[in-house]
Amino acid sequence: MLELKVKYFTDIEPIKFIENKSDWYDLRSAEDIDLKAGEFKLIKLGIGIILPHGYEAIVAPRSSTFKNFGILQANSIGIIDESYCGDDDQWMFPAIAFRDTTIHKNDRICQFRIIAHQPEHIITTVAKLKNTNRGGLGSTGKK
Repeated sequence: MLELKVKYFTDIEPIKFIENKSDWYDLRSAEDIDLKAGEFKLIKLGIGIILPHGYEAIVAPRSSTFKNFGILQANSIGIIDESYCGDDDQWMFPAIAFRDTTIHKNDRICQFRIIAHQPEHIITTVAKLKNTNRGGLGSTGKK
């Protein structure tokens, strides 16, 4: 079993794994924030984590984040590698507000999961892929 060593930078609710429900952990805002439409803010998440060697974390918005707060993650998803584990390396959520909004301390705004690093591989340049064309991006239609 892998161990995650978590440092809390403030008194937020601890992260916890919800067995048989999801393999993602919810993350919370560590501060009260008022954002105006169009503003960008790095929202403190109040944690730092030592990830196991050979692993990284993917951070993404929760499915309700835009509906509840009108914010999107500026970089769509975030990747936190195992080297981001210093005593001051607090995780943050880069938010862009699409409407005026208030986020309260302990509001769940994003989630993360850990994954193993990509395996080593080689890249080979070829002139043709030699497979059947599917018709280009978005070719499967709307229904």
